[in-house]
Amino acid sequence: MAYYRQVGEVPPKRHTQHRRPDGGLYYEELMGEEGFSSDSSLLYHRNLPSALVDSTVWELPDLGTEPNHPLRPRHLKLHELFGGQEWKRHDVVTGRRLVLGNADVRISYVVAGEASPLYRNGIGDECVYIESGEGVVETVFGALPFRQGDYVILPRATTHRWLPQGDEPVRAYCIEANSHITPPRRYLSKFGQLLEHSPYCERDLHGPTEPVLADGTDVEVLVKHRGSTGIVGTRFVYPEHPFDVVGWDGCLYPYTFNVSDFEPITGRVHQPPPVHQVFEGNNFVVCNFVPRKVDYHPLSIPVPYYHSNVDSDEVMFYCGGDYEARKGSGIGQGSISVHPGGHSHGPQPGAYERSIGVEFFDELAVMVDTFRPLELGEGGRAAEDPGYAWTWAGRGPKQ
Repeated sequence: MAYYRQVGEVPPKRHTQHRRPDGGLYYEELMGEEGFSSDSSLLYHRNLPSALVDSTVWELPDLGTEPNHPLRPRHLKLHELFGGQEWKRHDVVTGRRLVLGNADVRISYVVAGEASPLYRNGIGDECVYIESGEGVVETVFGALPFRQGDYVILPRATTHRWLPQGDEPVRAYCIEANSHITPPRRYLSKFGQLLEHSPYCERDLHGPTEPVLADGTDVEVLVKHRGSTGIVGTRFVYPEHPFDVVGWDGCLYPYTFNVSDFEPITGRVHQPPPVHQVFEGNNFVVCNFVPRKVDYHPLSIPVPYYHSNVDSDEVMFYCGGDYEARKGSGIGQGSISVHPGGHSHGPQPGAYERSIGVEFFDELAVMVDTFRPLELGEGGRAAEDPGYAWTWAGRGPKQ
């Protein structure tokens, strides 16, 4: 995004001397996208950012996937993945369980109460939706407080750690891209400003406000990156703590955006899902369905019409309110519905008629549409409701 920000102290001119109080130099690092051709920031370190003292294998959790075959719509109950007090020993990074994935994006879920290790995703940006809980994400750019309803956007290769706060667990819905995640291009000017028809603006985006500085030696950072066999992990050890940035400026940095600041676009008749879009990545989009007034044509049917998204799989994460179109299907808070390309989907039986005359939907859901088929991860397989596919017909296959 092209929204300029400065935190801490930087020199008046880039690529010039920036000296410490004792006269020594700070070390300037350019963190930029697309090979010096897109957004970037300049960070000023107390220590050499490239210095390493060790590099070993970090064994990642199970990231294998299985095709959605035979093809069917799926209902995944994510709240069943973490039971009892199990969350107290999990963190937002290492505790994730893979629910769905393809070559462009991976969707995981975690319930956590522990502080995470220092972590860096070298594959793509991360968009983490906070279903509930609160805390702080500390990053090399500074601290980001987060709360229920926040999207936390972390650019590729941002070193960070998650610090839950309070007595309740952090429930996090993690969208990991193999690309960058940005506001939709149709909402941006040619220079990157959010336009007047966008459902949110720069005032709704909250970046770091001051540096986070930490001391320490032989500090471990977990790095997820690309390998010849797919996604692999490495454990770096730095001689000094990587949180040593005294100042930075630029247009590339982590930020939060709360779903309550999304201004829904409505109409006289039912509006298609693109009006709910909030972010996009390569071959996928992220949308949110928020509480809103609905269609006001005198003959309108407020719930969605039946539709075949022939080019995409549709994933809905239900995280608040009462979703009108899914009543009677068993879907509730913490559910995911997976409606794949090749299958026509829409409201449950009875929802069409029930919605007539309704003026307001009190619902909250995060949708990811992908343009390559999604496969099931181990978390998705463990959380499946096997009867969902037959809820429209009222009966399943003959035994």
